[in-house]
Amino acid sequence: MLIKKLQRFTENEVTPKELYDNSRALISASRRQFLAQSSTVMLAAGLAPATLWASDELSSFHSNQSVLRSELTPYKYVTTYNNFYEFGTAKSDPAVKAQTLKTKPWHVSIEGEVGKPGVYDLEDILKRQSLEERIYRLRCVEAWSMVVPWVGFSLAAFIKQLEPTSKAKFVEFTTLHDPEQMPGQRGGSLKWPYVEGLRMDEAMNPLSLMATGLYGEQLPNQNGAPLRLVVPWKYGFKSIKSIVKIRFTETMPVTSWNQAASREYGFYANVNPQVSHPRWSQRRERVIGASLFNPKRNTEIFNGYADEVAHLYKGMNLKEFF
Repeated sequence: MLIKKLQRFTENEVTPKELYDNSRALISASRRQFLAQSSTVMLAAGLAPATLWASDELSSFHSNQSVLRSELTPYKYVTTYNNFYEFGTAKSDPAVKAQTLKTKPWHVSIEGEVGKPGVYDLEDILKRQSLEERIYRLRCVEAWSMVVPWVGFSLAAFIKQLEPTSKAKFVEFTTLHDPEQMPGQRGGSLKWPYVEGLRMDEAMNPLSLMATGLYGEQLPNQNGAPLRLVVPWKYGFKSIKSIVKIRFTETMPVTSWNQAASREYGFYANVNPQVSHPRWSQRRERVIGASLFNPKRNTEIFNGYADEVAHLYKGMNLKEFF
């Protein structure tokens, strides 16, 4: 099962029905345009032919549509409350400053322990994928969470097409480095370019998604256009945006947040309410967009996806490997 059944919110926390209905009407029109644009591009010559193709309709994966529908975070919050330090450290900065980013054309370099390295045009990559709509809850840094209907393709399926070698134990992702387009990179808040990583079995888990859109639309710049990672059982900082390089390695990558503050951010970044951040507790969380007067809710281990991912960490001390 790809989607975890989510806990109900209180009445004041749910998306208003009229807002959801308006969003779904927008999605229906946007889907056709989104897929039509993808279908006009040429095939990537280097990718294996025996792959899934984008269909005429996006497929939805969820166990209880009515529950998930009521819990969607309003579009205005999803697109205005963002961590994207390349455009500033305030949550509101990306929505204002990310419009300088040019997302077409976009190329992704495939490197390292892989059978099909090269530089691929993103539109060619998309032509080879099966687009899906998945509704995930993504927990953010500082104990906030949101529920987003993502559009994208399976990271596992994409990795299989690239034919990683037996030496590939980790997958390293790198964001575009262009201070002219990304003014936040002119400062020293992090070492640029931004780097994130997953263990290979994490990347191959069916939940891991390469997102290219949300709410049935193409991905807004502030949300990581045109290509970002979504790993729903990990913190928001395991959601690297505007990806230009994917490298397969035998050794664990040095990731940006772990390098900047290793005491606060470990490599794994699993949601574990028993491990407090040095500056705040992680036992409780608040839904983005909900009133500050509404009570917080308990944080769930692995963000509520334990059934799907707990086996990946069997035998590991999750307080040590945080």
